[in-house]
Amino acid sequence: MTDDPKTLVSTDWLAKHLKDPDLRILDASWYLPDAGRDARAEYDAAHIPGARFFDIDEISDARSDLPHMAPPIEKFMSRMRAMGVGDGHQVVVYDGAGVLSAPRVWWLFRLMGQDNVAVLDGGLPKWLAEDRATEDMPPIPRDRHMTVRFQNQLVRDVTQVAHASKLGSPQIVDARAAARFRGEAPEPREGLRAGHIPKSRSVPYDSLLNDDATLKSPEETRAIFEAAGVDLAKPVITSCGSGITAAVLALALERMGHRDWALYDGSWAEWGMFPTVPVATGDA
Repeated sequence: MTDDPKTLVSTDWLAKHLKDPDLRILDASWYLPDAGRDARAEYDAAHIPGARFFDIDEISDARSDLPHMAPPIEKFMSRMRAMGVGDGHQVVVYDGAGVLSAPRVWWLFRLMGQDNVAVLDGGLPKWLAEDRATEDMPPIPRDRHMTVRFQNQLVRDVTQVAHASKLGSPQIVDARAAARFRGEAPEPREGLRAGHIPKSRSVPYDSLLNDDATLKSPEETRAIFEAAGVDLAKPVITSCGSGITAAVLALALERMGHRDWALYDGSWAEWGMFPTVPVATGDA
């Protein structure tokens, strides 16, 4: 793979830059409740040297009933300052599943106008498989100011998505498992209808990953999107269960050079709950 500090970097790249004074590493591990894993406890036990823990559920919009919605600008800035992450830093985000929740935090940084942020390809599992160093002590952060320029074009709400669904453009691409997309498997969150947003396409996020949870090449991911019926000449809105794995699709699109994308932050947690919006079942 080609290392790109704005999208995706390899474990070799990170190992080489580990001591860079302006590098900031974030552990953004997050799991569904039924995974039986405690992201914070795992971070406390062992993390990549210098990594800070980024709590996706806490660094979110507390005013929303929906899970981990993007935080207000002021909250993001104050949490990053407290973590010692700010202007002039190169950020690398990883997670304990490989590539699952780290792209969500990559998207959040992009949403806040920060471009120097990359996901660690293969995440902590690859780092550990290569016998690289970990530590159990958190770093001592020093305050650093962050200038935020909110990038409105990278996020969509339910009204905008309903409009896109009706018109068939932008194209909506769903990162959930195919059985959930078709409405055959129950949703992990209670009270949600089963199925998908009408006119959306199904590209399960894990179909974009290799066996070692690294991202497939831009050529391979392009072929997967096209096989799912996604017209890559059009803008894309990515969606999923609660706005986490939709960011894996966004990262893949960005890597492919498809810049015209946005993420539906509420995703199925919102759409599946609204009785007034239509739901489709079966294949796309």
